[in-house]
Order: sequence, then C-alpha cells, then structure tokens
Amino acid sequence: MISDQVIRSCIEEVRDIAGIELAVIDTDGKPVAKTVQAAVLEEEAARFLDSEEDEAEIGGSLFIRVKDEDDTAYVLVSGGGKKDRTSARLAAASLKNLIKAYKDKIDRNSFFQDLLLDNLLLVDIYNRAQKLHIDPVLKRCVYVIEPTGSRENSLMEMVRELFYTEAGDHVTAVDENHIIVIKAVGDDTEEGLRETADMLVEMARSEAMSDVRVAYGTVTDDIKGVSSSYKEARMALEVSRIFYPLKRCIEYGNLGVGRLIYQLPVSLCRLFIKEIFGDDIPEEIDDEILTTVNRFFDNSLNVSETSRQLFIHRNTLIYRIEKLQKLTGLDVRVFDDALTLKIALMVVNYLKHAGNSEKEE
Repeated sequence: MISDQVIRSCIEEVRDIAGIELAVIDTDGKPVAKTVQAAVLEEEAARFLDSEEDEAEIGGSLFIRVKDEDDTAYVLVSGGGKKDRTSARLAAASLKNLIKAYKDKIDRNSFFQDLLLDNLLLVDIYNRAQKLHIDPVLKRCVYVIEPTGSRENSLMEMVRELFYTEAGDHVTAVDENHIIVIKAVGDDTEEGLRETADMLVEMARSEAMSDVRVAYGTVTDDIKGVSSSYKEARMALEVSRIFYPLKRCIEYGNLGVGRLIYQLPVSLCRLFIKEIFGDDIPEEIDDEILTTVNRFFDNSLNVSETSRQLFIHRNTLIYRIEKLQKLTGLDVRVFDDALTLKIALMVVNYLKHAGNSEKEE
C-alpha cells in the first residue's frame, strides 16, 4: 500500500490550505496519519467501518470511506462543520487518487518485470498493457546498466530522473546488480541510441560517482519484443565482459567476432585451440607482450606506429614479436598468423570464462 509518509504529507497540505484538522485510519481502526491537533476516535471509526455507509457524522466528527476500487482502503476523519465537510471530501478524493496512482506505478513495474522475464502469455501482454494505458506499438530499446562495483541507490534514483513515464520510458530492475531502462525511442538513429548509452555512462561518473557499463539491444516495434531486446543487452554485457572488458558502451548489433565465439560449443573451441597450439597452450605470455601485440593489432600491423605509441624502439618491438613467435609459432607480422592469434587469444579467454562458470555452478 501507499506509504504512511505520503498520506501524512497529503493531509498536512490540505490542513495548510483549508485550515482543517484531519486523521486517516486503516481498516483495523488504527491511525495511519494525523495532523497535530486531530483527534483520533478509534471506537467511532470501528463503528463506521462496520457500517455500509460511505460517509457519516459520528460524535461530532465526519467519517469518509476512501475506497480502492470496491474495497475500503482508509477512513478519513475530520470535523463535522459545513466548511470542514467540503474540504474533507476534497482530501478524501486526493487520497483516493494517490492510491490509484501508486497502484498504477506498482502494476506498471510488475508488468515490465514480468515482460522482461517472459512470465506473460502473449494475450496477457496486450490485455495488461491496455489496462495500464501502455502503448503496445511504441518503438522501444532496452538498456542494461551494470555498475562495476555494488549498485548504489543513488544511481537508481539518478537514472529514474533521466527518463519519463509520460514519454513511454520505464526504469526497473530484476536483480540487485543491474538497472534496466526500457526507453521509447521513436525514430532515433543508431547514433541516437549510442548517445543515450554514452550519456548514462558519463552521468553515472559525474553525478553518482559510479563506474558503469551500459549495453543495449535492438529496437523493437512492438511491446512483445521488449524481452528480446533485454536478452540481447544482457548477452552484449556478457560478451563484452569476456572479450572487450575496457568498453563501457556495448551495442548488441556491434559485437564483432566475440559474438561468434561466444555462441560456439566449448568442445569446438577446445579443438580449435589444440589445432593452433597443440597440447601446450602458452600460458606464460606476459602482460607486456600481450599489451604490445594488442596495440600492434590496433595499428593494423604497423611496426613504426606501434613503437611510437608504446614509446619503445622499433628493435624492441621486433624483439617482443619474435619472442611471441617462439612461444606460439605464429608471426604476427604476417596477416594470416595475426588473425589466427587474435582469434585464438579470444577463444582462450572464452574457455577461461566457461571454466569459471562451470566451477560456480
């Protein structure tokens, strides 16, 4: 139900505007909130709750039944004067609207969580969307935000402030480690989708002091596709964690060869590694050589540019490349060998991840 604090704020605003004292009582006859001078008449409230009346004056106080659809949610109590009666009715109407808005918010959140997790039948998706006034044919894209540390409440609040329910957006979570944004995208281009991801990363750093990774799926034209977009975003996070750990914005449609390797059977990956390295996978490749070869790949096998960026002599770079060749049998100055080693190193990372996942299970 709606929080006591929200109810208290509601009746305090009415008191400040109309100058009347009010109390709100639950269905057990216990006070939920009251203004300072308001008398809470529990016995009279119990008598009123036992009756079928929606409004009654008992012992000089006015009792108004506040309903949630057909069920009594609260009883509002005020003085019985004509002025108080009108103001009390307005307060009861405000409280009823608050309850409805809160229920809609909770129902919407529950709907989107069930939608993301595939807990709804197709017919239920459209029926519930219609009931909750959610446009079923609005274009949407799902973003998944993953903090590199534990998720802070301030981060969730920051994200909620960035997106608007009125525009068709919704922010939720289905576990403790991720924040999910279901964003209405209209005619947004790929560049616009990327800018949203970049904005989330930068805002998390500057406002919530949190380092995050943001992945997003493809745009869906229909609400039933939201689950698919969410699964794509989660897969993009997983693939990037294995193959592109330094990336902070990850697009499902741009995962490169990492997507291919991730979807290969582990047995096939092991066979590939054995074909390349035999029985001796070179685990002694140090970080210095790996950094060098990755920068070499980034510079399209250009020796001069790589040595310049690493601030090392050209001969030092060649020495490291030759050392790597002795370890692996592959000369990365040759395109075919460079391509083979690049894929092999990615496959080794994938096998390590698969091994860790098996241990956790």
